[in-house]
Amino acid sequence: MTSFRRPASGAKLAVAATTAAAALAALAGATLAQAQGSTADEIAKYRQMLAEGNPAELWEAAGEELWKKPAGPKNVSLEQCDLGKGPGVTKGAYTELPRYFKDAGKVMDLEQRLAWCRVTLQGLTKDEAMKNPFASSGKPSDIERLVSYLTAESRGVKMNVQLTHPEEQRTYALGQKMFFYRGGAYDFACATCHAVDGQRIRLQDLPNLLTEKGAQAAYTTWPAYRVSQGEVRTMQHRLYDCLRQQRFPEAAYGSDVITALTMFLAKNANGGTYDGPAMKR
Repeated sequence: MTSFRRPASGAKLAVAATTAAAALAALAGATLAQAQGSTADEIAKYRQMLAEGNPAELWEAAGEELWKKPAGPKNVSLEQCDLGKGPGVTKGAYTELPRYFKDAGKVMDLEQRLAWCRVTLQGLTKDEAMKNPFASSGKPSDIERLVSYLTAESRGVKMNVQLTHPEEQRTYALGQKMFFYRGGAYDFACATCHAVDGQRIRLQDLPNLLTEKGAQAAYTTWPAYRVSQGEVRTMQHRLYDCLRQQRFPEAAYGSDVITALTMFLAKNANGGTYDGPAMKR
C-alpha cells in the first residue's frame, strides 16, 4: 500500500525556513569573523616583519643632529629646551605630554613646545619655527625629524599624562568635547569611527579610543613611518588628516584645539608603554 506524506502547513514551512536562515546567518557570521580575525592576524605579522627594519630610524638620527646643532639668529642648539622634565632632559618627556608649562602660561604638546623653544632659544620667528611641519616631495621637514628623535627618546617608558593643573583639566575637557563633536560635510565626529569595538575600514582596524586597550595601542605608536607616504608622520599630522577625512575645516598647525584633542587621547592611553616611532601602512 502506497503511503502519502501530508503536505506541511504554511506555519511549519515558515518555521523551517526561518530556522534554516538563522543557521546560515550564524554560519556566515562565524566564517566572516574567522576571516576577519585571520586577516587581522596576518596584517599584524606583516607589520612585525616591517618593524624590524623601520626607516624611522633615519629620521631619528637626523633629528638628533638637528637637536644638537647650533642654528637660528642666536646660533645655539636646542639642547637646553625644557620639555617638562628640566632643560635638556629628553628621556621620558614625551610620555608626559601635553602638559602645562609655567614659562609659556599654557598647555602644550610636543610640537607646540618644540616651536616655542626654537623661538625663545634660537631666535626664530613663530612662522619660521613652524614652517613646513609636514614633508612633501622634495621638501623634507625638520620638525618631523626633531619629533622622531624626541619621541624615540621615550621608547619603553609608560604613558603618564597628568591633569593636576586647572589648565590641564580644562584642555582635557575641551579635547573630550572635540572628540564627540559632529560636523563637516559628512556629519562625522572622531567618535563615529573610534568609540565602538570591532569597527574597521577596508583592512584597517579602527581602535576604540575610549577604552584603555584601544587608546594605548593607538597612541603609543605615533609618530609613525607611513609606508604609503615614505615619510614619518607626527601626531599633529595624524589628527590633521583625520579631520580632513571628516571634511572638517583645516586645522592650523600647532593650534590649541589639536593640543586639546591630543591631551584627551594621551591621557586615555596612560599606563601603556610607548613604542614609537612605529611603522604603519
